[in-house]
Amino acid sequence: MKKPELSVIVPTFNESKNIETLAIRVFDSLKQAGIDGELIVVDDSSPDGTAELAKNLSKSYPVRVYIRPERIGPGPAIIDGIRLADAPIACVMDADLSHPPEALPQMYKLIQDGKALLVIGSRHTRGGGTSEWIWYRKFFSWGARTLGKFLTPVRDLTSGYFMFDKKIMDNVVIDPIGCKVGLELMVKGDHRGKVAEHPIIFTERAAGESKMGWRETSQYLQHLTALTLYKLAKKFRKK
Repeated sequence: MKKPELSVIVPTFNESKNIETLAIRVFDSLKQAGIDGELIVVDDSSPDGTAELAKNLSKSYPVRVYIRPERIGPGPAIIDGIRLADAPIACVMDADLSHPPEALPQMYKLIQDGKALLVIGSRHTRGGGTSEWIWYRKFFSWGARTLGKFLTPVRDLTSGYFMFDKKIMDNVVIDPIGCKVGLELMVKGDHRGKVAEHPIIFTERAAGESKMGWRETSQYLQHLTALTLYKLAKKFRKK
């Protein structure tokens, strides 16, 4: 059986209201660009039937569903999804429709053309942005980027929408604290500086409830600390 060219990984918890629309938009976008892709849904045993809906989608689309026995969070779910991905190029995106699937072909082309090994769906590069964000969300987003900007030159370092050639994970231990796997790859991945930001418009979730809270904020701060120590240790070893 022919392997897909792109694996799109989506961690889910209670996303029954969005998963079908997401799948339709993902595969419409890939079909129009002539990209052979698969959708991997990694579900944390959602009580709202997300996994069952995703399994039904596999009758019409190349969708695979992996159900985790308990809710641990999107970070470990993403790592599981990457492990399961059959394609040489993987993409991670949210299930809540905040990340536009229509950007997938352009992000993929940057890697296929050799212009990047890691592509970030960016709100903070020319052409990108957010819609309907109230002031305190913008403030917290700015604060998170400011705290981490010494780790990477990427403008949208907190983006959860990213695509990469899986080779950048060779011989690298990826162990993020929390959900910022993209930031982990920006700092630790063997991308040799070939990182590109593709503009996206981030929109508020279409349905369901946001899963961001103080726990995620605390994990992000712990993650920044761990990555800072990693970079310092790496710099010391070079000396």
